[in-house]
Amino acid sequence: MALLEYRITKNGYELYDKVKVAIERIKAFEPAEGYWLAYGGGKDSVVCKALCDMAGVKYQAHYSCTSVDPPELVRFIKSQPDVCFDIPKDKDGKPITMWNLIPRKLIPPTRYTRYCCEELKESAGKGYITITGVRWAESANRKNNQALINIGNSKRNKILLNFDDDEARRMTEQCYRTRRTMLNPIIDWLDEDVWEFIKGYGISYCILYDCGYKRLGCIGCPLSSNAKTELEAYPKYKENYIRAFYKMLNERRQKGLPVYETWKTGEDVMDWWLGKNKDEDEDQILIDFDSLEKAKEYIKESEDTK
Repeated sequence: MALLEYRITKNGYELYDKVKVAIERIKAFEPAEGYWLAYGGGKDSVVCKALCDMAGVKYQAHYSCTSVDPPELVRFIKSQPDVCFDIPKDKDGKPITMWNLIPRKLIPPTRYTRYCCEELKESAGKGYITITGVRWAESANRKNNQALINIGNSKRNKILLNFDDDEARRMTEQCYRTRRTMLNPIIDWLDEDVWEFIKGYGISYCILYDCGYKRLGCIGCPLSSNAKTELEAYPKYKENYIRAFYKMLNERRQKGLPVYETWKTGEDVMDWWLGKNKDEDEDQILIDFDSLEKAKEYIKESEDTK
């Protein structure tokens, strides 16, 4: 796949240069066993996969089935025979889904208790250098943190590679929670860069982008500002969430745990989850606990005793 040379006048950068730099980044850390490409099927994932091909590196693309991704996205991923379709499993080998995870965790997933990401997405790829499509433009926090090149868990073990004039710019990071080394080759790309690359090279992408979607991911994700709209667009998923909330409430009652006074039914929990009658700060979901930290400790303890 030959590199295209053209300029994106809107931001003043030549995409050719960004592509070249991204390829150099990928080549710089190629491990003998190859990369683990965390492939979610979104626009950033398809770009990273194409860049790996252009770089000529060894890699395996893996999609972790979350059970709550849009069906159009799942079909798009399944249409690619070189993408491994992974189903998360518990220690007994049973599939983990959002629908059995919520009753097991005993609280809905929130911005602060994102156990769903841990269990459904982040458990795979340990021991590999993982390529992700993380970009600064997707998160102000990422840009502020400048989290790009950090291999090892101390200042002494850090490796810095500079591919431009910003000596503080990094391109990989160590995730201390998952204990994985992450390579983010398009960390500094803007949305315009991503779409110029996709269109310029004729890369296939999920049709949902042509339906007005800006970002793809789990339906109902508490981090999404469009959770309510997504659930209305996919009513079966909403029904599954409500059923899971009913099971969660039953589990709490059977364990003798208190239940938030407005949570009488699964529909009540759904209303709270979507922001209806949500008078308290979000971590008040943790109503049954004195603090957010105690809630997290409870979740960990419940897992350790299984």
